[in-house]
Amino acid sequence: MIIELSVALVAVAFAILVFFLIKTLKSAKESLDKVSQTLQEVQKTIDELTYEVKTTVRHANDITLDVQGKIQKIDPLMDSVKNLGDIVSELTLGVKQVSVTALEKFRKSRELKDKAKAVSIESTSMTPAEERTVSSYEAVNSKNASGKIKSILKGVDVAASVWQKFRR
Repeated sequence: MIIELSVALVAVAFAILVFFLIKTLKSAKESLDKVSQTLQEVQKTIDELTYEVKTTVRHANDITLDVQGKIQKIDPLMDSVKNLGDIVSELTLGVKQVSVTALEKFRKSRELKDKAKAVSIESTSMTPAEERTVSSYEAVNSKNASGKIKSILKGVDVAASVWQKFRR
């Protein structure tokens, strides 16, 4: 009788195990159905996005071709702007040379006026303070300093004329 009860208990336990196993398998089937449905929706969305991406790439290619065409049309304009810049640079160089020449002439005339003033100041009587001021001014603006400036300006003028001859 114990054997019969043991067999009956094993049969009941097996039935309960099969019942819960069937429940678990049904739940897994429902989950797999939902996953399958979600994958179908994702596939549909990917197909739609693929179409949109292809359309966007085509538009980007069209825009790229359009921009390349416009850049090719603008290239001559950019060359003209570069040439204009070169002309303005040469014009600036010419103005610079003229201004250097004018400054040199102005300095020469100023030096002559200063020398004339110095002669007239020396001929008048000065106070000791005025004499010190005049002597310090003469020390600062001695011929050595003005000679250096003159030689630098002459060097710049020579360099500018050499450059003009080289350019022609």
